[in-house]
Amino acid sequence: MTTSRAVPALLLAAVLASGCVRSYRSQPPLDFQDFPYTSLEGQPWPLQRVPLPKTAEAYQLASVPQVAYVELNPQGARTLVFIHGLGSYLKFWRYQLDAFAQQGYRVVAVDLPGYGKSDKPATFPYTMEAMADAVRELVQTLGVERPILVGHSMGGQTALSYAIRYPEEPAALVLTSPAGFEKFSDKEKRWFRRSLTSAFIKSSPEYNLWGSVRQSNFARWRPELEWLIEERVRVVNTPAFDAYAYANVRTVDGLAHNDFVRDNLGRVQAPALIVFGEDDRLIPNPFLHGGWTRDIMAYGHAGLRGSSLVGLARCGHSVQLDCPQEYNAAVSTFLGALAPAP
Repeated sequence: MTTSRAVPALLLAAVLASGCVRSYRSQPPLDFQDFPYTSLEGQPWPLQRVPLPKTAEAYQLASVPQVAYVELNPQGARTLVFIHGLGSYLKFWRYQLDAFAQQGYRVVAVDLPGYGKSDKPATFPYTMEAMADAVRELVQTLGVERPILVGHSMGGQTALSYAIRYPEEPAALVLTSPAGFEKFSDKEKRWFRRSLTSAFIKSSPEYNLWGSVRQSNFARWRPELEWLIEERVRVVNTPAFDAYAYANVRTVDGLAHNDFVRDNLGRVQAPALIVFGEDDRLIPNPFLHGGWTRDIMAYGHAGLRGSSLVGLARCGHSVQLDCPQEYNAAVSTFLGALAPAP
C-alpha cells in the first residue's frame, strides 16, 4: 500500500477504535432475504425471481439456480440492465434505479448468482463468463433486445465479457469503475487464491468492515450510507452467509483471471462509457500495484474503440453511491447521445 493510501486507513482505524461510530454487532441477525430493497423514499421495489435452466445446462449444475431481480417502468423504450460489483447486490444502485426509470427507461437490476437474494450454488463457476451468461439468460427471459449494460466493478467486467462474446447484442455499455483492465501476473493470481478464504471473510471484525467499506470505497462518506455496514454486520450470523462467503472467494479468483477481457477489448462493438472516481482506492490493486486509477481506465479506453472516459473528482470506487448526482449526470449525457433505438 502506498503511503498516501496507508495514512487515511490508519486514521480511520484510530477513529473506529475510539468508539466514534455506531456498532451493529449487538443487533439481531438479518438474512439476505430480509434486506430492504427500497427507493430512497422507502418504497419497496417489486422483487421477482427467474430460473436459469440454460445456464444450469451449460455449466452442468446439479440444480437450476434462480436469480432475483427488480424491474421498474417495464414499458420504457430502452432497457438499462444494472449489474452490481463484488460482495454487493442490486441495492448498490439505489440512487440510479428510480432516477433512470423516471427518465423513461425500462430498468432491470439483478442480484448475480451467489449474491443478495439470489441462489448461491456452490457448483456455480463464478467466472465472469458464467456471470455474463446468467445476465444474458435473464435478459432473454424478459424479452429484452439490445440491452444497455450498466456494470459496477465486477459488474463492469461481466458486461465486457457479455459484449465480447455476444458483440451484436448490447446496445451500449456503461462501465462504472470497471474491473477487467488491470493486468495480473500468474504469481499475483495465486496470491489472490491464498489471501482470501471463506474463514477470513466470516471472521472479519466490525471495525475492519468499517474500514473496507467506508475507507476503501468512498471519498465522500455520509451517514445515510450506514446501511452498507449494518446489513453486512448483521447478515454474517445467518445460514446463507457461508454460501455467500464461498461465492466471494470463487469470484475473486474469477476476477483475477481477466486476460480474456483484456485481450479482446477490440471485439466490443457497442459504444461504451467508462466512468470512475479519481480517488478510487481499489483500482489499481493497492497491495500489488499502486499507481493511479486513471492510468488503468485509460488502458480500457484505448482498447474500446470510440469509448468515452469520464473521471469524477473526489469520488471513490463505489462512485454511483459516493457521487450519485455527478454519476447520474455523466450517464444521462452518454445515454442521451446514443443513436435512437430501432
